Amino acid sequence: MESFIPLIAALAAYLIGSLSFAVLVSRAMGLGDPRSYGSGNPGATNVLRTGNKGAAMLTLVLDALKGFMPVWAVAAFGGPWGLGEGTAAVVGVAAFLGHLWPVFFSFKGGKGVATAAGVLIGLNPWLGIGTLVTWLMIAYFFRYSSLAAVVSAVFAPFYQLLIWGPGPTAIAASVMGLLLIWRHAANIQKLLSGTESKLGQKPSSVTAAPPPRQGTKR
Repeated sequence: MESFIPLIAALAAYLIGSLSFAVLVSRAMGLGDPRSYGSGNPGATNVLRTGNKGAAMLTLVLDALKGFMPVWAVAAFGGPWGLGEGTAAVVGVAAFLGHLWPVFFSFKGGKGVATAAGVLIGLNPWLGIGTLVTWLMIAYFFRYSSLAAVVSAVFAPFYQLLIWGPGPTAIAASVMGLLLIWRHAANIQKLLSGTESKLGQKPSSVTAAPPPRQGTKR
């Protein structure tokens, strides 16, 4: 039974990662489906295009937590079961994959920036903070979320390797970094062509969810 615990932990992390909070928060707050406007990406940056900063912030926090919590749970409770850094790294990547390909949303998910950040903070808090600072600096100076994500994805594995050395966390950071760059391929093309939307830019197609139809009287 104990040999199956890492697999069960990874599966549970994947299911947690499959919760698309951009869609769930938007529904709860009466906003349009984030998959139907802007970049079509169910993530905090696209939710921000509605102009509702509260919804975007809540999405960001929840997406980060679903990456952080499974890793934290392994670190906090996995010791007696023999679960170490390797399992924590696998669980973190599983949660990240759940965000990218969520089973509850037809395997059509977001790009995973916030979830990856949560995973890194769980695996190595200083690595997570350093990567987050990198994202904030690029986003602040250039105003492109996609550019900040790609630069952070490139630097995170190098931070880990240069400061803390190789190991499961470096592998997890590399895997997530490569997938993040791949998921941002279209954004990279837009950046090169000068057509990428900046942070907070609101597309004209953003609309709130329509009110429920009232029954007609006879």
